[in-house]
Amino acid sequence: MQTKIQKWGNSQGLRFPKQILQEAQVSIGDKLNIFVYKGKIIIEPLNNIKNKYNIKELVSKMPKNYSSKELDWGNTVGKEEW
Repeated sequence: MQTKIQKWGNSQGLRFPKQILQEAQVSIGDKLNIFVYKGKIIIEPLNNIKNKYNIKELVSKMPKNYSSKELDWGNTVGKEEW
């Protein structure tokens, strides 16, 4: 996929197609790190913990005989009751 550097006011910018943002798992407002390495511009997400875990993958790692149960933690204290 190609794009071009464009002038926006006194700055220059790149437009990223939606598909590229989805594949990189980044959204508008996310912080990115940008640097030059061996003559290439590298752009990578900064601390992208969103989507770090996949619920389906995590559940698949649970023991097959796992059974959730309600625990009694005693009486409520302070403002913890919902």
